[in-house]
Amino acid sequence: MYVKSYFCTFKLLILKRNYMSTLRFQAIKETLGREPIHVEEPARRSTIFGKNVFNEAAMRQFLTKDSYNSVIDATVNGSKIDRNIADHISTGMKEWAITKGATHYTHWFQPLTGSTAEKHDAFFETTDDGQAIEKFGGGQLVQQEPDASSFPNGGIRNTFEARGYTAWDPTSPAFLYGTTLCIPTVFVAYTGEALDNKTPLLRSLQVLDTAATSVAKYFDKNVTKIIATLGWEQEYFLIDKAMATSRPDISLTGRTLLGHESAKGQQLDDHYFGSIPTRALDYMRDLETECMLLGIPVKTRHNEVAPNQFELAPIFEEANLAVDHNSLLMDIMEKVAERHHFKVLFHEKPFKGINGSGKHNNWSLSTNTGVNLLSPSKTPKRNLQFLTYFINTIKAVNDHEELMRSSIASANNDHRLGANEAPPAIISVFIGSQLTKALDELEKVTNGKLSPEEKTDLKLNVVGKIPEILLDNTDRNRTSPFAFTGNKFEFRAVGSTANCATPMTVLNSIVAKQLIDFKKSVDALIDKKKMKKDDAIFNILREYVKDSKRIRFEGDGYGEAWEKEAKKRGLSNNKSTPEALKAKVSEKTIALYEELNIMSRVEIEARYEIKVEEYAMRIQIEGRVLGDIARNHVIPTAIKYQNRLIKNVQGLKDIYGSGFKKLSKEQMKLIEKISEHIEKINMGITDMIEERKKANKISSLEKRAAAYCDKVKPYFDVIRYHCDKLELLVDDELWPLAKYREMMMIK
Repeated sequence: MYVKSYFCTFKLLILKRNYMSTLRFQAIKETLGREPIHVEEPARRSTIFGKNVFNEAAMRQFLTKDSYNSVIDATVNGSKIDRNIADHISTGMKEWAITKGATHYTHWFQPLTGSTAEKHDAFFETTDDGQAIEKFGGGQLVQQEPDASSFPNGGIRNTFEARGYTAWDPTSPAFLYGTTLCIPTVFVAYTGEALDNKTPLLRSLQVLDTAATSVAKYFDKNVTKIIATLGWEQEYFLIDKAMATSRPDISLTGRTLLGHESAKGQQLDDHYFGSIPTRALDYMRDLETECMLLGIPVKTRHNEVAPNQFELAPIFEEANLAVDHNSLLMDIMEKVAERHHFKVLFHEKPFKGINGSGKHNNWSLSTNTGVNLLSPSKTPKRNLQFLTYFINTIKAVNDHEELMRSSIASANNDHRLGANEAPPAIISVFIGSQLTKALDELEKVTNGKLSPEEKTDLKLNVVGKIPEILLDNTDRNRTSPFAFTGNKFEFRAVGSTANCATPMTVLNSIVAKQLIDFKKSVDALIDKKKMKKDDAIFNILREYVKDSKRIRFEGDGYGEAWEKEAKKRGLSNNKSTPEALKAKVSEKTIALYEELNIMSRVEIEARYEIKVEEYAMRIQIEGRVLGDIARNHVIPTAIKYQNRLIKNVQGLKDIYGSGFKKLSKEQMKLIEKISEHIEKINMGITDMIEERKKANKISSLEKRAAAYCDKVKPYFDVIRYHCDKLELLVDDELWPLAKYREMMMIK
């Protein structure tokens, strides 16, 4: 047997006592008897990396020179591909895919559901004379027409207006998964509005490139393009599939709606960075092989803080490609988990009492000349460039902190933010003591032109002394939602189920806007006040340091003291999703997106409506599932055990007569406690249902979401409390749901 312990032996003895019928005990038996699935890893990953990707190497082999150059030009410069050229590209792409066993193709896109979507079509066609051929033309590559009304659209499309288009995104290479050629695409309505997460992201990347490149020319005229890079860190839980199947709450909501904490959780800190369990490691090996074939550059794997919690992280990539790779990865993780009899839990808080999961988004900017703009250098000139992008990013977050908070708002993430395992709902920026000192020095510079002494002093004390690499010169503040970590900013508050495109679109947009304003201000000082370039840059940066000082915080973000301090500073503290989402449709946000041509008012309001409706529906589903489990699983089990106790008391009375009261004192207490908990559960469910009915009658989506948040959701804790108390009282043989200690037993 794979797992051998006293606990396992004890459980198997229970199984022999005719309790095999319940899902819980079947799950325990399957889990304990599970054999590891050993996976052979390639000797060198470099030999299989990108093997199933239509990358530059594949294009050189299967495309004509003109076709290849057209794709590269579109990728690098954003130029359009001629439809005639598209026919040649599609032919080469088809031939490549067929040689690798492909039978179908699909436009792979990311609708506003937060996941991915695909419709498979075969290469198979018939000719007029009935002959079978394999066909894939330029029109099929460039554009397809899925049903737009069947995806969330926020009112952009009526049900009868079904037409929508997917259009090829050549900046993200096609890939082969199984026997299907997957072509990354954008998804837009017939009227042109974006119905996906990728389209606004691509627009934001283009605007950021233009704005950042204009500023970069202050320092290097050779810079012609700036790329936003992203390195995500994906946290997740693994539990045995049989265990997950035995829990209706996990199956339907992705988290446990009830369940008492295990006696041993994460309190000994013995799981973090510990030896990876054998079954989990075999899963990781298989997953990483799949990732290598698909060109996803995964590099890091380790145990996270909570039992059964793990993390996977790749090498940094261009942001659009990184977003696609993360969305693809989550799909692959679930499919590989099936092979290993696992269930992957991406929910931000699947288990009460132990850490939840996030998806840290590490963001930076790089030039076409190979310079990381957020990495300091040994030379003052490069350090001034670093300070320019560094301070402008902080200023952007300061001016749009509510929008940043809204970008990571979800019903799932509400459980995690501020729960002593993740950053709080208050957005702040952590930069470390060394850079704080540097900005304080810059703030002291006097107005107007710098004197030679001031300029020299500034370059020596502020600019010249910043070390080239700050990776280890500052501690990591895990309570900071947005922290500088040496050569990048880490947006730590992003939830583990999130599509990275949403927070990255916000960050790209606000930084682009800030850089545009910065350049205007610097140019104005140069033109109107005849300042030298360095003087103008120093003056504007100094003002930005002053203006954005409120957003910088180096302390403990979990304490009440910070909440009070943040309120004094005028920072928002939107703890719930309905509250946080309002920033998405503020006039300030709409003006930002419309000015940059990233989203129209219609697209912005549609996304808000979708998110608000999704929040209400998730709470509604959880309420229904919790009510069902509590009334149809927990209460009947409690009554069954209570009847045993009553029978026991009755037996004592039959044997001992009037003396039974003393002997059955504890049993009577248990009977009363069980009755009290059953009563509280029933009352909680009844009251919750009434509040749901009231909420469902509210026509305003915004008010309905608020009602679910403020009126319905509070009953979850009440019902759970009494269910969890019953779990401790009821005979373990009878309890129908897999317990925390059983779900955390992967070895």
